[in-house]
Amino acid sequence: PFFSLNRKKMNLKSERRGIHVDQSELLCKKGCGYYGNPAWQGFCSKCWREEYHKARQKQIQEDWELAERLQREEEEAYASSQSTQGAQSLTFSKFEEKKTNEKTRKVTTVKKFFTASSRAGTKKAEIQEAKAPSPSINRQASIETDRVSKEFIEFLKTYHKPGQDIYKQCKLFLDTMNHKRDLSIEEQSECAQDFYQNVADKLQTRWKVPPEKVEKAMDQIEKYIMTRQYKYVFCPETTDDEKKDLAVQKRIRALHWVTPQMLCVPVNEEIPEVSDMVVKAITDIIEMDSKRVPRDKLACITKCSKHIFNAIKITKNEPASADDFLPTLIYIVLKGNPPRLQSNIQYITRFCNPSRLMTGEDGYYFTNLCCAVAFIEKLDAQSLNLSQEDFDRFMTGQTSPKKQESDSFSPDVCLGVKQMCKSLDLLSQLNERQERIVSEAKKLEKDLIDWTDGITKEVEDIVEKYPLEIKPKSQALAAIDSENVENDKLPPPLQPQVYAG
Repeated sequence: PFFSLNRKKMNLKSERRGIHVDQSELLCKKGCGYYGNPAWQGFCSKCWREEYHKARQKQIQEDWELAERLQREEEEAYASSQSTQGAQSLTFSKFEEKKTNEKTRKVTTVKKFFTASSRAGTKKAEIQEAKAPSPSINRQASIETDRVSKEFIEFLKTYHKPGQDIYKQCKLFLDTMNHKRDLSIEEQSECAQDFYQNVADKLQTRWKVPPEKVEKAMDQIEKYIMTRQYKYVFCPETTDDEKKDLAVQKRIRALHWVTPQMLCVPVNEEIPEVSDMVVKAITDIIEMDSKRVPRDKLACITKCSKHIFNAIKITKNEPASADDFLPTLIYIVLKGNPPRLQSNIQYITRFCNPSRLMTGEDGYYFTNLCCAVAFIEKLDAQSLNLSQEDFDRFMTGQTSPKKQESDSFSPDVCLGVKQMCKSLDLLSQLNERQERIVSEAKKLEKDLIDWTDGITKEVEDIVEKYPLEIKPKSQALAAIDSENVENDKLPPPLQPQVYAG
């Protein structure tokens, strides 16, 4: 090494000056035979790199073991707290009692809050008590957070060294976000999107992870981070998300009278299979609010959309198109009235992995849901092919399409007669449709006959203008190597000659 050569030169100079230098003090501490460097604690360059690499690996392993130990301690602490509280499940009566106590506590807290008090410390404690969440909510969040953390650590073990770096990056990001609570939700969203992009780039460039494993890793990272950040970034108080939720819910309640025929929905709910698909679609879109991870919320939207496509396919006996899907999705949203719809949409937009929103079926179905909500907010009489008077009467509740339909029957008519009348109306509509199809078919047949006659006349005119002359077949020429039967003065074919050698 370079420093070893310098040490040799230094020894030669020292000997010339009459100074004795002990060679053993200059050698590498590891005994490799090279000279060491005091700046590297007496090791040579090669041995110093080895020692540094070992120390680094040891530190990484200790950090990893420390994280696992802390995770186990959290699980043991939670298990011990659960055991002290008892393992008996709450019955319905206990749940009602707990709910009543919780409501009484909140009312008492509010009364105390508005009561004049001379002690500032008491008022501050009351405000903190009023803002404190329910213990059951904290316990449920803790269970899910611990489970997700354990699954995340187990998942990263398959990535070995990149998994350790990913875990450190996620912990650092969570600590940074905890210190940035004062930022606006848009700024926190930008931080999350930048973090997703940086981790994805490192997985692809630095750690050389295959694309399919990168996608799985990003899903797990999003799940781990957003599970911990959910209560801080979902519908925060600094935004008007809750106000928009109430406005959308009020709008959907006012449009309860909208029927599938008004939206041109190609779904027949009288078919049992179709009715089951509609119920499943409504269940999935409502279940979206119970999820905490943006990817899980998108999965609920995707399952709802697939049930809609199946319902349309069963009704029409053919694959559904985009023109059929969007009106049906609007009808499902109106019928289900999902809770906190705007908050869920904003949460997915702000904190979902951007690659999932920009590509794939999840992004397509989420875009359609946003379009459906925008259509509902701007729904008017023209959108439903109604007059403004009827639309206003339906919106104010003076009448409804279902009431007008029921008014055509007397109150003492049995249900079977009503069903028979509906069937007769349906048969009359089918008869009109069949007659219209027959008339169109006859028209098409006449058009085909006219087209055939026209083509035949054009061909006859062309043949008459340019008659076809068929010339007699010309006499075939004799082959060169055939017998000279025509006396065309050609020499006979050459015959092979045998020469005796």
